[in-house]
Amino acid sequence: MLVKLDSVLFSGLDVKKVVVEVNLSSRGIPSFDIVGLGGRSVEESKHRIKAAIQNSGINFPDKKITVNLAPADIVKEGSFYDLPICVGILSAHLGFKVPDNTIFFGELSLNGEVKYSRGTFLMTMYARESGYSNIFISKEGADEALGVVSPSVRCFPVASVSELVKCLSGKLHLNECTTARLFGGLQAAGIAHTTDSKNEHEFSNYENIVGQEQVKRALTICAAGGHNLIMIGPPGSGKSMGATALSELLPPLSDSEAVEVTKIYSLLGNIPKGNSLIRKRPFRQPHHTSSYSGIIGGGNSPMPGEITLAHNGVLFLDEFSEFNRNVLEALRQPIESGTISLSRSRGTVTYPANFTLVAASNPCPCGFLGDPFHECRCPPNRIEQYKRKMSGPIMDRIDLHVAVRPVEKEKLERILEANSINKDGSSNLKQVRECIQKAREIQRNRFKTEGIFTNSQMNNNHITKYSNLSKSALEILNASISKMNFSARTYIKLIKIARTIADMEGKNEIQLDHMAEAIQYRMGT
Repeated sequence: MLVKLDSVLFSGLDVKKVVVEVNLSSRGIPSFDIVGLGGRSVEESKHRIKAAIQNSGINFPDKKITVNLAPADIVKEGSFYDLPICVGILSAHLGFKVPDNTIFFGELSLNGEVKYSRGTFLMTMYARESGYSNIFISKEGADEALGVVSPSVRCFPVASVSELVKCLSGKLHLNECTTARLFGGLQAAGIAHTTDSKNEHEFSNYENIVGQEQVKRALTICAAGGHNLIMIGPPGSGKSMGATALSELLPPLSDSEAVEVTKIYSLLGNIPKGNSLIRKRPFRQPHHTSSYSGIIGGGNSPMPGEITLAHNGVLFLDEFSEFNRNVLEALRQPIESGTISLSRSRGTVTYPANFTLVAASNPCPCGFLGDPFHECRCPPNRIEQYKRKMSGPIMDRIDLHVAVRPVEKEKLERILEANSINKDGSSNLKQVRECIQKAREIQRNRFKTEGIFTNSQMNNNHITKYSNLSKSALEILNASISKMNFSARTYIKLIKIARTIADMEGKNEIQLDHMAEAIQYRMGT
């Protein structure tokens, strides 16, 4: 007897249909074979399925079982094929009918429980867009799927094989996920919100940055326009605290941005338990010893790296000069395009990588070059070698360059004595957030038909359409290009930075002071 069921496969963030064909034959020696280019996890599923069926109180069929995963010319990886293969075997063995337009997705434990499988959100999005009527998943994946289900898609979380068999045999009614918990702007789209319950008055890194007003200003511009930022200064000057504070300034993800980020984290199985949609912007901070594939992405079946996990958020590279040079040079293409293509023998996979790069570095190996309070003991050749790791092309792609100076002891003491953070918990942090949110809203409205979200993503056509420079701003821009020999890329970036500064002030026209401030951020290091 032949039974056909639907499942999926993942090619990067793309989801494709897989037909699971299960044939039980009384002729031939009893066996259990899976064909169709299944990977190691698929091959091992035979043992999980057989034990799960037996431990669910059902006799495993003593027949020749052949399972084909079609199309047969694409490699299938993942333990989520356990459930559809199991259902196909039991349908042919016990005689119950499998509903049409249904996807089965889940891993099985040896005792018959249905376990969570990474990619539930992606699969549910595919089912919704492809017109499927029913999906069966694990109970652990219910919250993740709830962010996507709509009245046209019935989602049934199941706990075990025996429970699923009773449901498909008509002996048990399963409670389905509904849209009852959906609310807010995504309700019509069938996508749920999640909330961030963090207390605004908890410890704030931003409010505890002292004596570094230029750093705080640069962080504000970075957050408002999504601009890349590098801070170069001696140890202990506040570079890492400043970068960490950026996560406090970033506005929540928009609806479409949240879906993009959730897809990535679903593919890796990293969606926080109990959440259906990631609302907080990613803030990734890999160590400088991280491998090339760990940051850029890779593997035999290419998986996302840190630059993709930072999509629509921040990638913070502390000790920037200590990263492998190959890693730093590999950042150049995704910074420009917002994507990363990974080619392997099995094919090419493209992942989104539209991140804001924030880097922090010492000026020399000892860290005290230019420090008025400490003497640098590095020989000139070591300083030059250290700086060469930050190549011209990668530095040219970073919008904001800030030289971080050490805070004077007297100034630090005065700030501490003044108790700059108000005791009632209020501070200028709220005002800064409002300014950033206002600028982001202006950009969202400006680019609503352009397919981009921030000023940093503008191309040359957008620059021409939305720059609107005053005569004086254009004059100082041209003068700075001639005097400082800035590249064409820097010319464009200065306009983008000035556009963000103008947006923060609610000005439509880029004025002289906006461009002058933008230029100083290309002279700081």
